[in-house]
Amino acid sequence: MTVVERNGNTWQRAARLLVAFGIGIAIALYAYMRVVDPEPRMQRAREEAVVREARSILREFVDVSGELQIVDPLAPDRKIGKVFIYPSDGGWEVSGYYRRDDADSWHPWLMQLDGNGVLSGLLVQDSSTEMGRRAAGDKRLTVRQ
Repeated sequence: MTVVERNGNTWQRAARLLVAFGIGIAIALYAYMRVVDPEPRMQRAREEAVVREARSILREFVDVSGELQIVDPLAPDRKIGKVFIYPSDGGWEVSGYYRRDDADSWHPWLMQLDGNGVLSGLLVQDSSTEMGRRAAGDKRLTVRQ
């Protein structure tokens, strides 16, 4: 082996180490920036607050004497169905399912809230006569059988 071949080999190793070190530093910096970025945590806190507000509004409309069981983005259950929270035009859309007791079937619901968490629309699939009466008295509530 000549001196030129050895030096070329040495330069290749040094270049590989430098590239690997540079990529490692870039990945570490990216990971650090993701960890200290407060925006994802703030977004999650906003979404949790919206879902809690949606739960309380749903409880007001369904008005059960017992415990209302709710499946929503904070308490998902894929066996029952998909749930979501989604930012929409200046507000939020939240979906889920509820039932009054274990004998009741699950009722899907979709709620639209404005940016301040005020109800602008609630669509439920429920055959109870009480929900039908409530829908007749409140234009924000739509009940489907």
